Amino acid sequence: MKDLVEFLARSLVEHPDQVSVTEEQRGDTLAYRISVHPSDVGKVIGRQGRIAKSIRNIVSARAYREKQHVVVDIDS
Repeated sequence: MKDLVEFLARSLVEHPDQVSVTEEQRGDTLAYRISVHPSDVGKVIGRQGRIAKSIRNIVSARAYREKQHVVVDIDS
C-alpha cells in the first residue's frame, strides 16, 4: 500500500526524489503521510483538493479490497 501512495505522489511532482511517505499505525487504521518539496505541495493537493481526494479514493479502494482502514495526510 505504501508503494502505491509513493507511486501516485511521485507521478505528480517535479521533484520526485524529495517525496517521502511514512506509515503509522493509529489503532486499527493505517495512516500514510506524504511529504514533498514545498513547491510541489499544490500539485499534490490540486485545485480545491481534487487531486488529494483522488489519491485518497484510489488508496481507499485498494484498502477496501484488503479489508483495511486507511488515511492519507499531506504535509504542507
